[in-house]
This record gives sequence, C-alpha cells and structure tokens, in this order.
Amino acid sequence: MPISLTVHGAARTVTGSCFLLRAGNTRFLVDCGMFQGPKTLKALNYAKFPFDPEEVDFVLLTHAHIDHSGLLPKLVKSGFKGPIYATHGTFDLLTCMLPDSAHIQESEVQQLNRRNARRGRPEVTPIYGLEDAEATLQSFSTVAYDSWIEPAPGIRARFWNAGHILGSSSVEVEVQTGDERQPVLRLLFSGDIGPSVTSFHPAPDSPEGVDYIVCEATYGARERGLMSLEERRDLVAREANEALKGNGVLIVPSFAVERTQELLSDLLALAHDRRIPQVPIFLDSPLAIRATEIFMDHAGELEGGDVFRHLMRSPLLRTTESVQESMMIERMDGSHIIVAASGMCDAGRIRHHLKNRLWRANTTVLMVGYQAEGTLGRILQNGAEAVRIQGEEVKVRARIRTLDIFSGHADGPGLARWVADRGPVKRGIILVHGEEEGIAGLHERLSQLGLDGDRILAPALDSELDLLAETPATRERPAPRRLQPEIVGRTDWHNDLSELWLDIGAELEKAADDKARRVILRRVRRALEGDRE
Repeated sequence: MPISLTVHGAARTVTGSCFLLRAGNTRFLVDCGMFQGPKTLKALNYAKFPFDPEEVDFVLLTHAHIDHSGLLPKLVKSGFKGPIYATHGTFDLLTCMLPDSAHIQESEVQQLNRRNARRGRPEVTPIYGLEDAEATLQSFSTVAYDSWIEPAPGIRARFWNAGHILGSSSVEVEVQTGDERQPVLRLLFSGDIGPSVTSFHPAPDSPEGVDYIVCEATYGARERGLMSLEERRDLVAREANEALKGNGVLIVPSFAVERTQELLSDLLALAHDRRIPQVPIFLDSPLAIRATEIFMDHAGELEGGDVFRHLMRSPLLRTTESVQESMMIERMDGSHIIVAASGMCDAGRIRHHLKNRLWRANTTVLMVGYQAEGTLGRILQNGAEAVRIQGEEVKVRARIRTLDIFSGHADGPGLARWVADRGPVKRGIILVHGEEEGIAGLHERLSQLGLDGDRILAPALDSELDLLAETPATRERPAPRRLQPEIVGRTDWHNDLSELWLDIGAELEKAADDKARRVILRRVRRALEGDRE
C-alpha cells in the first residue's frame, strides 16, 4: 500500500502548517494553518487548496495557534465533512480564536474593499466568515493526552504534551502498511515544541523509536541557554523600568495565547513586589482577554495556576474590549503599559498603537516573540527608520527592544535534545516550520549528534515524500508548486515597494530645495521609462 506525505505549508517558512498524508484510500491532514508574513505568502490563504477538501477524511490538530489551525474554517467551507481531533485545551481556545480570526478576515477585507473601490479595483471576498468558524467548531472531537484513537481503519493516533501552549500536542501516528516486512509505519509530528522551562507547563514528552519525525525548526539556529523564572523576571524588570522613565510608555506586541498570559504574570508579579512602577497595564486584545479567561478556567492544569488566577485579578490590569476603549488609551497621561496583538505586528490593534506612538521618543516597543521575515515586527527589529502602516508613513523614533525569553519554542539545543530522546529514528527526519537559517542550524546540530545527514530533509512547499522508499527523498508532484522555493520565507516585492517609497520620501526631505526634489523625481521617472524600453 503506498503511503506518502505532502508538505503543503510551513515549508522553509514558520507559518501555514499543513501536512497531507495518503495511506491507501485514506487521506488526512495534520494541521491546517494560515500563512503569515509577506503579501505573496499570505495570498496563499485566499487561493484554492492544493488538494480536494472533500476527499480529506479527518484532521489531527497539534494546537490552537492560527498558523496551525487558521484555515480549518476555509477547509469546512470548501467541502470538508470529517472530524477534527484535538485536545480539550486546544478546542476551548479555538472557541474564541476561530471566531476572532473570522472577524479579522471580514473587517480587514471590508477596509481593503473601501480602498479598492477608491482605486477602481475589484472587491475581495473574505477567506471565511463567522458562520464558517462556528460550523468548524461543530466538527471537533476532543481527545485526552496519551490515549489512542482510531480515526480510520488501519490508522491510530495518540496526542502527547508538547509544552508549547495550553493543549498543545505532538501527534504520533501509526499506519498499517499491509507489508509483512514492516507491518506498521510510525510517524511523529512535533507540532511546536516548548522550552524546557515555562511558567505553566511541564517539559515536552513523546514516544521513542519512530520511523519518521516531522520536526519544527523555528529556533534551530539559536541558543538561548537555560533561564529560571526569577532570572526572566529580572530582565523584564530592567526593560520595563527603563521604558517607563519620564512618563514613558511601553508597548508590547504579544501573541494572544500563552505569551500574553506569561508576560502579564511577570509584569503583575513585578508590580506587586514594587520592582517596577505600579502603572496601569492595558490588555488591549479581545482575543487575549478571552484566552486569559480560558487559562483561568484551566488553572488547575497549569503549574502555578492558583498564583496566576490571583495575579489576573490585580486592579492594575485593565482590559479593553471595544474599539472605543482601545482608542481611549491614546488619551492616557503618564506612564503605562500596553499589551496588544498581533505578536508580529501584522494585524490587530497593535498596529493602531504603533501608528500613534512609533514617532514618539518616549515610547519603547518590546518584542517578546518570533518575528517572521517580511512582517512589520521583523522590519522594526531590523532597525527601520520609517515604516508604512495602513498606507501611511510613520517615523520610528521609539526605542525598539527585543527580549527573546518568552518564546514558546525550544531553542536549537533543546530541539536537538528532543529529537535525540525520540531515537532511534529509523527512516528520516523532516524539518519544517523554520526559515532557511533555522533549518540549516538544526540540520547541523542533528548531524553533530551522529544522525545521518542524508536522512534529514527540508522539503520545499508542496513537495511529496514516499514514506516507504528505501531512502527518503522528496519528489515533484504532477501539480505545479504554488510558490517557487526561492520566494518562500523571504521578503517580497511588496516589502521592496514599501521600502522604496520610504527611501524616495527620505531623499526628497533631505533635498535642499524644490528644484533638487524635481531632479530626484525626474531621475526616478527616467529609470522607469528606461525599464519599459
């Protein structure tokens, strides 16, 4: 019986996780996530799936983050009728995350269509709407950790704690091959592996001796070192105290689920102990507010859950549900802290706050999560002097700081240890959910551990692997790739255009007079005309 794996997302990029397995007549997905980053990559969210959703029998979902779950409503909208298996924690989070994602699709497309109408461009249809999200939630079947399920004849699956966020899992899959020489093929999908030390979760766990590991490589090239909770809070205190000097404002773009709850716990604990000023802390994200309530409901499953509940009741914490409440923060006098989504600054209310405050020198923007290539967060991290937000140029006078201590991902040594502990890996390791640097870094670490480098693969988008082949290798599918590998995981022409607009604007501002500005514009025009020739 032929068994294959096709990588339809998170291939040399950190978003869009989606893996299609074919085992005889059975087809199923592990994850169905949304792409984030450059517009060229995000455009895949609007395109047709590279497979027929009606032929997919079921979905195994590793966790709730939108880059793993965000296209499930589109899958249902496109004809998928099967069950979606996930842990209880994952399902509870998605009861607010999927409707929130639908709201974002609808509101952002509404704004885009207003701009398109003014420009004479055709309207765009949302990827999916609230009805699709609600229909998707009806498709879920919740499972417990470390319990086998049999979603189809000859296929078993088991969910293991991944230590990444509430409900996060690595998924073990067993497939009956029909071959006497190897009657069962065992695969392990890492999902996102958490660090060895977090506020809420025990260390990740998984089985040993599988045939294949499909492993994330987000931080494969980085080494953070071990850090205790108190050491982490010392670093947070240092950044917050510096940011809040002289009526300063601290803005933290944060992922609504898990990162926000850990960050709030640290800030509120530090304020309670008077290690940072006791200033208002605004949680400005309806999704993060609802996610925090779900964390409180699951506090009994979290390490230190009672302390978390107590901290979340602090009078310093102010939640802003409505748009009007969010906009009122701008009128706030004195020092304060704003925690808002999205974590990569590409959507949500954080863009409103950055637009209003990036140009002010008494503002500090603190990055506490991974910033993918091409996102506004990465552009700010890279030292941009100006950025474009919602079509407007904004100067960057704020301090841009990074604390790489809240990531829910294991670093390179942590990932390598996790893979080594799963050994022996009999057939191959498939590296996904990482940009080129992360994949190369993890590949080198695994090779140094003695793993055969020829059996460590980094497939491109839409590559297919024959899982029963003697030597693992990718192969071209009959259908064309949606994007060429050299485009994925890099900035695109949209980023280049924004940078060009900013550069032209800067040169015009520096010019001595209007005559000099006309000379610059004539040069640009001649360059354009020369390209047409």
